[in-house]
Amino acid sequence: MKRIAFWPYQLYAFLVFYPIGLLLTLLSGWLTMVAAIIWNPEFASRYIASNWARLICWLTPVRVEVEGAENAEPGKSFVVVCNHQGLYDIFLVYGWLKLDLKWVMKAELRKIPGVGIGCEKAGHIFVDRSNPEQARKAVTDALDRVGDGVGLLFFAEGTRSPDGKMLPFKKGAFRVAADQNLPILPVTVIGTRNIQKPRSILIFPGKIRMVIHPAVDINGRREAGDILGLMTQTRDTIASALPEELR
Repeated sequence: MKRIAFWPYQLYAFLVFYPIGLLLTLLSGWLTMVAAIIWNPEFASRYIASNWARLICWLTPVRVEVEGAENAEPGKSFVVVCNHQGLYDIFLVYGWLKLDLKWVMKAELRKIPGVGIGCEKAGHIFVDRSNPEQARKAVTDALDRVGDGVGLLFFAEGTRSPDGKMLPFKKGAFRVAADQNLPILPVTVIGTRNIQKPRSILIFPGKIRMVIHPAVDINGRREAGDILGLMTQTRDTIASALPEELR
């Protein structure tokens, strides 16, 4: 059935979804900027940007399932660590994880028209990956400006997995968690790579799922060995919700 419907669906995608999605993205970016200036960045992130993500999923359309939503405790801040399967990870996490999310993203994304300025005003954090000290300072400065109920979001693999299998985790998220004494909230995204394959602009409807695991407390684990232990524990937790062939 999917094989038969794939190419007719692409007519909808190119004639309807992509033009409307692009317009919504640009509009959301500018509205986020205005709302962040007039009201506050939390309002812009929680209401405008999260509804943008939901609208993109509705237009695709995709069916979303969420498990463990109670683990993202309201009013509590976390370092959110996710696996990264594809572009729809962003829509899923941003639209359905009920925290004031602040992405940690590469500085080059600041240049995207509309999106870059909206992300900056909403409090997202641009880092130079070639300069770890600048990156850590940018995160610390950003956390000083926000209150409780924040989810500092890292895709810990650093890039999308080309075949869906989890890549090794990078240390950045875990160093930030240790420096700031924030619990780690492991999140597994499942099925997003079936909506859009890596290195392809073609999409197809389907079901995606997010599992929010219980938080991992830091408890003073700041040494190098402790950081590696946190990485392993978090990666194993995230992998536990994936099909075995993708772990």
